[in-house]
Amino acid sequence: MSSVELIRSSHVLEVRLNRPAALNSIDDDMDRLLAAAWATVDDDPDIWVAVLTAAGDRAFCAGGDMKRPPTGHVGLSFGGGLTGIGGRLQPLSKPLIAAVHGHVLGLGFELAMCADIIIASQDAVFRLPEARAGVIDHCGVVHRAVRQLPHHVAMGMILASEPLTATDAWRLGLVNQCVPREELDEAAQSWIARLLACSPLVARAAKQAAQLGLEIPLSEALGRSYPAIEAFRTSDDKSEAEQAWKLRQQPIWRGR
Repeated sequence: MSSVELIRSSHVLEVRLNRPAALNSIDDDMDRLLAAAWATVDDDPDIWVAVLTAAGDRAFCAGGDMKRPPTGHVGLSFGGGLTGIGGRLQPLSKPLIAAVHGHVLGLGFELAMCADIIIASQDAVFRLPEARAGVIDHCGVVHRAVRQLPHHVAMGMILASEPLTATDAWRLGLVNQCVPREELDEAAQSWIARLLACSPLVARAAKQAAQLGLEIPLSEALGRSYPAIEAFRTSDDKSEAEQAWKLRQQPIWRGR
């Protein structure tokens, strides 16, 4: 049985961490499989949405495997390239949902923060255990934490390994939705449906603009052009949107 399972359903690919006995901690093999999964998502034009989930009851992901830690596959950063830690950052161009439960620790917390939409079950607990464990190496997770959370909340997690409950994560805007554990799959499906109702090319173009724009001052971000937006201007989806508007009907997206 693979430690990372890929489950395809129409335009959606679920990427499932599958080492529940090890709390889905990420070893080098899982990291390689994650790199392959993200390449599949980006390379297949018929995949419009990716969903990151995890098997087992206790944890979404307990971080990197201390016995066989990830080393970066073909020079990519940990998490199959998503995190920017320990290698080359390879951001995912398509929308990514993370549906998390139980322990969300270290590298697992980092992976969740790499998603565009986070859904958390009420039993989820986010934590950076490094300070308490006396371990520090690459520290990409702290840079995301201080950008995605209020400063003092993030610093409490970073310096004292303070936990963050799912309810507080939702209150602080880190997660999009907090639901009872038994409703996690249903909530993920609801977000998938909302994303599939939108043009996949517009979603990719907007994500690209958002990601690139964050790297530069606002004035520059507003003034530059973005390749995916330029490409959309001559796409079938743009024509479909214009025709659907004229006919007052729902567009049928092709992702082309």
